[in-house]
Amino acid sequence: MHRLDGQVVIITGASAGIGEAAARRLAREGAIVVISARRADRLEALKRDIEAANGRAFIVAGDITNEQDRARLVQETLDEFGRIDALVNNAGYGQRGPIELVPLDAIRRNFETNFFSLIGLTQLVIPVMREQRSGRIVNISSVAGRIARPLSSVYDATKHAVEAISDGLRGELAPFGIKVVVIEPGFIITEFLGVANEEAREIIEHAGPYAETFERVAKGTQRLRKLAGRPEDIADVIFKALTADSPRARYAAPGHAQFALAVKRLLPTRLFDYVLSR
Repeated sequence: MHRLDGQVVIITGASAGIGEAAARRLAREGAIVVISARRADRLEALKRDIEAANGRAFIVAGDITNEQDRARLVQETLDEFGRIDALVNNAGYGQRGPIELVPLDAIRRNFETNFFSLIGLTQLVIPVMREQRSGRIVNISSVAGRIARPLSSVYDATKHAVEAISDGLRGELAPFGIKVVVIEPGFIITEFLGVANEEAREIIEHAGPYAETFERVAKGTQRLRKLAGRPEDIADVIFKALTADSPRARYAAPGHAQFALAVKRLLPTRLFDYVLSR
């Protein structure tokens, strides 16, 4: 008997990284994973792997920022299975660069993907879960949701917003048996950094007075790679969030993420800013 036998779990951003690892892990635990992302070919490959391991996967490819695609994801899931037991809001990307140089449209796009689309999809599943009187919503935030960093403040702001909306939702949905959990990954080896660098390529190439800051941050990132976790580490935490009788409001992982958050709580802001800038 698996802990998630027969539970229908929607996972966004499932074509790579944390989303892919979560789909594999939850399917091994008996869940029916509804996997969504823009790259249908990767979803097909993932589905084949899951089914080869005797798991169950259902594909609804689409763009999470598209209102019609979000509605189709929920409706096709209901048409196929008649219920939604959990939603893992994982889709997102990082926008890098100093606030002075990041175009306002780029900031809006980052919020559209990481925050507004998350809300839009969540609004669609809440009535289903409320009618069921059960469900779990797992929002993939980041350590950045509580620690804002130079050259990353746009992305970090989207995750701060996810943290706030999750806190509000947790209280609103508790009377209906719906649990809301935030996952705060630290540095994880995925495509994330490469995508973030590509999004900011023009800004990085024309950094001007911020070139030295980019160099310093790049060196810090290289040091952090030695502590980096794997997508599977976060998949394990997502599984815990979906199966714990009384899940915590927040889970941070791996160990360096927990350490960073503890240091932020303990140090005065000025000292913490100094440590963060090294």
